[in-house]
Amino acid sequence: MIKKLSKHKILLIAIIGYICVFIINSEIGIKALKESKYYFLEMIQILPPIFILTSLIQTWVPTKVIVDNFGNGSGIRGKVISFAIGSLSAGPIYAAFPVCKTLTKKGASIDNIVIILSSWAVIKIPMLINEAKFMGVNYMVVRWVLTLIAIIIMAKIMKLWIKKDDLKTMESDDNREIIIDKHICVLCGNCTRKYPDIYMIKDKEVIIEKTQLNFMNKDEIEELKTCCPLGAIK
Repeated sequence: MIKKLSKHKILLIAIIGYICVFIINSEIGIKALKESKYYFLEMIQILPPIFILTSLIQTWVPTKVIVDNFGNGSGIRGKVISFAIGSLSAGPIYAAFPVCKTLTKKGASIDNIVIILSSWAVIKIPMLINEAKFMGVNYMVVRWVLTLIAIIIMAKIMKLWIKKDDLKTMESDDNREIIIDKHICVLCGNCTRKYPDIYMIKDKEVIIEKTQLNFMNKDEIEELKTCCPLGAIK
């Protein structure tokens, strides 16, 4: 019982908060419920397509594609794509979290996820158009440039501060161990070329970045094993 309450503690805190507001001032409590009803109806309309999108990403988009375009080695290209996704997105910011969770599980880096979320929240194209209309083009451009710089700085700080294994939202699995049979491996480099964020050659030995496995499902992990032509990955 305590474990279930702990799992839904945010919802429990919200319910207690509503009860307290009703006790203190019933009119404010009624207004709060009406506002909550509006956002609840909005979420019902927006979240189902988002969940479908995340399922398609999880099932159809290969991990290598995500790693190459959003992973730690994606460089400037990854940053540009992340800004583009956030800026061209539609819908409220909470719709971005399921998408970003899926991208993280597939190998996207922390800094690129921060860029997607931040640009989704504050520099979307429709927002910039309205900003230029009501506040002026000069205001919009200066604010956009300064926000862009701030997002990049924040993404760098978050990457240094938060590690992927600190994200408790990810699914866990006890059977995520991969080993390299050193008696079979000939250091051909095929695994490092195909999955550079997972396999690395160091001191004439293939090293596995095992924390990455926490963000992959069983099928993806099985796929990691098939890249060795000699079957050294087990």
